[in-house]
Amino acid sequence: MARNNKIKYHKSTKEKNNKKTKIILIIGLIAIIISTTIIITKNKNNTTKISKIGKNSTSQEIVDYILNISSYETQIDVEIKSNKNSNKYKLSQSYIKDEKSIQEVIEPQNIQGVKIIKEKNNLKIENTKLSLTKIIENYQDITQNILDLSAFIENYKNNKNSKYTEQNNQIVMETTALAENKYQKYEKLYISKETGKPEKMEIKDTNQNTIIYIIYNEININTYNANLTHTNIRSEGYGNKKRRYVLC
Repeated sequence: MARNNKIKYHKSTKEKNNKKTKIILIIGLIAIIISTTIIITKNKNNTTKISKIGKNSTSQEIVDYILNISSYETQIDVEIKSNKNSNKYKLSQSYIKDEKSIQEVIEPQNIQGVKIIKEKNNLKIENTKLSLTKIIENYQDITQNILDLSAFIENYKNNKNSKYTEQNNQIVMETTALAENKYQKYEKLYISKETGKPEKMEIKDTNQNTIIYIIYNEININTYNANLTHTNIRSEGYGNKKRRYVLC
């Protein structure tokens, strides 16, 4: 009799333990489902917020959107002035943050197809019959970091005097170039309040003369979901490092 009671007791205890285990597993599963739902909803809300950047966005939201760019593809018209002449180029650019940027010449025809690939501190030139010396001497303009939208963004982040204003239906982001170059001192990026996309950029010398003028004909932007503000932007060094040239 005692033996039967002992068996029943162990059986009852085992059933209770199994029941507790099932309850714990169910609670854990519910917690995982709730956590996953919250994360998905949060990401969806961030994506929705980014996709709606445009005429209903505040100026600060649009500025943060630009500063959060992780990659872009664009086609630009560039005019670069010097003391002697003015050179015009049509270029396509693609950029992936922390990886590389590629710039290809569309016009003028004599250097059409020349690609300038920047990876970290290296600069590589591809698809050209011209010598490296000739490119550096005659077409150094198109190898400059300053032509990249990403360079403007880093200058803006790293300069405490950077600011933005509203003019007509545009937001104008202003900053000062990091590199010590009197011919490329002040930078202005004009952004459409309707679309949240860059329309043009001006780079001026110390006398406020426009030296570089860029028009963004087409631009496709990908941006991080993080919400950056002027107070929490991480400072990153850029523009003052030496580059190594490679001709391919």
